[in-house]
Amino acid sequence: MNHTEQKKENDNFLVQGGILAVASILVRFIGMIYRVPMTNIIGDEGNTCYSNAYEFYNILLLLSSYSLPVAISKLVSAKASLGQWKNIHAIMRSAILFGLVSGAVFTLLAFFGADWYFTHVTINPTAAIALRVMSPAIFVMALLGVFRGFFQGMKSMIPTAVSQILEQVINAVVSVLAAWLLFGYGAKVDLVKGTDIYAPAWGAAGGTLGTLAGAFVALLFFLFLYQAYRKYLKRKMRRDKTKTVDSMQTITKLIVTTAVPVIISTTAYNVINLLDSSLFSHYMASIGRTDVYQTTWGAYMGKYMLLINVPVAFASAMSSSLVPSLTEAFVKNNRSMMIRRVNTALRVTMLIAIPCAVGLTVLANPIIDLLFPGESSDAAIYLTIGSLTVVVFSLSTITNGILQGINKMKVPVRHSLISLGIHLVLMYFFVWQFNMGIYGVIISYIAFGVCMCTMNSFSIGKYLNYQQQASSIYILPVISALVMGVVCFFVHKGIAILIPGGIGNLIGVVIAILVGVVVYFVMMVLTKGLNRDTMADLPMGGKMIQIAVKLHLMK
Repeated sequence: MNHTEQKKENDNFLVQGGILAVASILVRFIGMIYRVPMTNIIGDEGNTCYSNAYEFYNILLLLSSYSLPVAISKLVSAKASLGQWKNIHAIMRSAILFGLVSGAVFTLLAFFGADWYFTHVTINPTAAIALRVMSPAIFVMALLGVFRGFFQGMKSMIPTAVSQILEQVINAVVSVLAAWLLFGYGAKVDLVKGTDIYAPAWGAAGGTLGTLAGAFVALLFFLFLYQAYRKYLKRKMRRDKTKTVDSMQTITKLIVTTAVPVIISTTAYNVINLLDSSLFSHYMASIGRTDVYQTTWGAYMGKYMLLINVPVAFASAMSSSLVPSLTEAFVKNNRSMMIRRVNTALRVTMLIAIPCAVGLTVLANPIIDLLFPGESSDAAIYLTIGSLTVVVFSLSTITNGILQGINKMKVPVRHSLISLGIHLVLMYFFVWQFNMGIYGVIISYIAFGVCMCTMNSFSIGKYLNYQQQASSIYILPVISALVMGVVCFFVHKGIAILIPGGIGNLIGVVIAILVGVVVYFVMMVLTKGLNRDTMADLPMGGKMIQIAVKLHLMK
């Protein structure tokens, strides 16, 4: 493959990743926006019920189907690169059956196990209401994961992107409306029983109803799309000269062996919040502050983690696009293609994650005040201390995708288990021994990401004989982002002084962000972190080059 063809392939991977990244960030943004009125309806106590239910739901979702898009995309991509369309059809039949069975099993587990879990593991029994309402979504998501994996394996991220946006829009509308209606119902229950716990619990359950509604609409979208796509698939199958079609047993074994490592490594990421919630709730109970746990954990998950996960979504989207692209290069044994895509993925991910982390640090208070006005919350302090999470979790996510793409599926598993062990040890010392409370949770969480991305990076270097370009990937973005952060801080401060109050804060945040984007871009070009060749590889790189030339930053 010549340089032009390689660049075209690389551009396609970036374009597809860019499409999914934009959709993922939009989805997170919509999620952040609707969580604001929902939080104002159900409060921090309701947020804790919602977060507790969602954490357990996520674990069951991971075990049942979350790994299916990655597993199916890898299998489909490998067969498509060899032109084995009959095997792709066989993969889909087996995957749908697998999704039906796994989705049904874990849906029943969630519905009937909710009371026991939230009574004995996490001391928050009313969260069981929200989990039971949300449990059918596990079944729907299992099937949804199969279809998303199929189209991602065909190197088309647009169906996944459209379905995610559609899913989140429905989720947002239903969540807010149902939270309001069911909060009122819970308030009536409280009035009858003389309690104050059912209004936030039923409000949280209304929020989870949106998850089910959104997933169901997204599944209907994919069923329609796949039915239309089958005509193209059948034409390809008629021309396929493959003589041996893999049996359902063989394919199911491939799905399991591909999915299980992804499940274990990804579960480690998500089980952290579940374990942290349980350990922190028991810690607060041991010091007689169970009442404080509700508001503290609600602020941590419903505000801090909500904001942190928005930029991390970019890395997740890039990883989804990268896995089938790297798998194709791996199957073809094209090392130069693998190195080019790895380098580009790392550079683009850090290009976004580093300034986002700095921006969240310097604008933590204004952003929290803007999104959650009139509330007394420590979430801004959490954000200031813990914004490094954006960088380390973005890096660990994209390096996970790299290792999965080059068929080193067990390596992230080993790293995630080691990192989880280190996290729990640090959690014990910081929270239980040093009494650091929620700040111990944040520091331990960051430590997990640091361990994960460090070990992943060493393994990528080992297996690909690849050395990361530290200057262009990390150092120059950090320098540029620090300058940007200083400018953003003083821009917001200046506007807040000139225009006091909420309006001044809103204008200050918006202008500070816009100025920050410009300053970061200028600094990256001036420091040579972005040159003409680098920008040419990026989505909309041509536009960036034109802007840089007009600003006389380059010739």
